[in-house]
Amino acid sequence: MAPEESRHAETAVNRAATVLAIGTANPPNCYYQADFPDFYFRATNSDHLTHLKQKFKRICEKSMIEKRYLHLTEEILKENPNIASFEAPSLDVRHNIQVKEVVLLGKEAALKAINEWGQPKSKITRLIVCCIAGVDMPGADYQLTKLLGLQLSVKRFMFYHLGCYAGGTVLRLAKDIAENNKEARVLIVRSEMTPICFRGPSETHIDSMVGQAIFGDGAAAVIVGANPDLSIERPIFELISTSQTIIPESDGAIEGHLLEVGLSFQLYQTVPSLISNCIETCLSKAFTPLNISDWNSLFWIAHPGGRAILDDIEATVGLKKEKLKATRQVLNDYGNMSSACVFFIMDEMRKKSLANGQVTTGEGLKWGVLFGFGPGVTVETVVLSSVPLIT
Repeated sequence: MAPEESRHAETAVNRAATVLAIGTANPPNCYYQADFPDFYFRATNSDHLTHLKQKFKRICEKSMIEKRYLHLTEEILKENPNIASFEAPSLDVRHNIQVKEVVLLGKEAALKAINEWGQPKSKITRLIVCCIAGVDMPGADYQLTKLLGLQLSVKRFMFYHLGCYAGGTVLRLAKDIAENNKEARVLIVRSEMTPICFRGPSETHIDSMVGQAIFGDGAAAVIVGANPDLSIERPIFELISTSQTIIPESDGAIEGHLLEVGLSFQLYQTVPSLISNCIETCLSKAFTPLNISDWNSLFWIAHPGGRAILDDIEATVGLKKEKLKATRQVLNDYGNMSSACVFFIMDEMRKKSLANGQVTTGEGLKWGVLFGFGPGVTVETVVLSSVPLIT
């Protein structure tokens, strides 16, 4: 490589946006999947629907989820019976819960990330907040600015109703901000909760019951910045490139509609095949510039939309079983927490890499990929580079 090319390459590496800290949080109420059908049908006054309960049990058993965390309790549902119904008007009470609780859970995750980062809050220059529901004015970004004690001049971005792919979306935005503003330190907070979409079983909407069996509540926060000061900051993953695409002929496969009965989801059975069939194309476009075509040479952070999605990706791309180990572990321990999931996986991977004596945060590997899947059907692809572990 010529000296001029070398200088350009070094500058590009130095300018790469980097994840500098991660924090996660969940509500205190833990529900084990083996017990959830009894809770769900009792709390929704549906025990008489014995055939649906048996079907729901089978869905839970096949989910590969051991436990989930939810804000809703049986007491809350008794006080607000319309939430437990399938189609009773209940948007007001659901909205009031979301507006308050997504901020409190997001604050908990953000404080953990800030504490790990170890720098003054005054150095945070941007705040990106993302949640499925809880739309209000002023929004969760405003509330978190005040609750966290950030500078009142922090530049804020607020995203509602993006869905599960948004973990990649917010990284894409943070990367652009950090690499174009030398001083920028971007705090990202994703707080995802299910009161807006919890509802009782239905004879005609089995896809709704699938949602009740897999979704959980969780918040994750990361701090992103370029050109980290290695004397006081500890990089975790570098964000090399990002892209977004809509899967062709996927209209209607994943949709969410905010109605008087809450947020109603539509999930087609074709979703796993739609996603898995496009993954090879997304990988090729992202990694051809790096001359990488062996997908087992990467570490993987894939949104755990459900067991079937992960199984189909694994089979279609020819992944070894261990490639999705961190993703499956998060699905097992928390269920599908929408956009927050990929950051739980990122946290799981760097911790396990350290515990297993790996040399880098990405299971000892240099290059990795993060995928977000959601309504549209939209796919976010983020190329990651791991960094040496510091013990």
